[in-house]
Amino acid sequence: MDMGISGKKALVCASSKGLGRGCAEALAGEGVQLVINGRNAEVLAATASEIRSTYGVVVTEVACDVTTAEGQAILLTAAGDIDILVTNAGGPPPGLWSDWDRADFIAALDANMLTPIALMKACLPAMMDRRWGRVVNITSQSVKAPIGVLGLSNAARTGLTGYVAGTARQVAEHGVTINNLLPGIHATDRAVSLDSVIVKAQGITMEQAQKQRQATIPARRYGTAEEFGAACAFLCSQHAGFMVGQNILLDGGATNATI
Repeated sequence: MDMGISGKKALVCASSKGLGRGCAEALAGEGVQLVINGRNAEVLAATASEIRSTYGVVVTEVACDVTTAEGQAILLTAAGDIDILVTNAGGPPPGLWSDWDRADFIAALDANMLTPIALMKACLPAMMDRRWGRVVNITSQSVKAPIGVLGLSNAARTGLTGYVAGTARQVAEHGVTINNLLPGIHATDRAVSLDSVIVKAQGITMEQAQKQRQATIPARRYGTAEEFGAACAFLCSQHAGFMVGQNILLDGGATNATI
């Protein structure tokens, strides 16, 4: 299927690796010009080079921390006018309700709620003027069903979901869609981090921890960045213009819900 977005320009945050990179590569495969971002300049440059050589698209890399006001200003200035915005940032650390204080919640809100809101506020007006735009926020399956040890993520990402629910319906008449992708466990560094907690807590090997978690997923495996990226590319396509304010699970069936 031709996604109909060749020649468009996308800003994909936190895209030097993991799910962000999966989204960037899928868009590049559709002929989309990219602005990619990460905190590690060396890793980011390598990713940009690989995407350029593989897909033959223009790739601009911007090394900064997108969760800070300074980083956002640098990134938005470098990106200029864009047609597609994919927001993404690493999740806060796991723990128990008793572990976190106000500073922990503020950090989580800054990274996983207020950063995507700031980026949307900056990019939506021009998209609305052109009467075409796509925004995809990478959130988490935890907004559908809370994950006990991810209380910080539960709170911040659910707040973002509420914001998107209202905002998406205000900009849709201008040809702009906002939707959220909700990943479950994928084979990324985030999965390694979460599985390492199980390894430490239960005194088991990483392989055992992974098999234990995979057994809770109906698909009996972790997702891949490639299939996640493909879903993102569809939401950014010409064919998804009637999808507004939706929360799309990509979790292998792990969230046990009817609707």
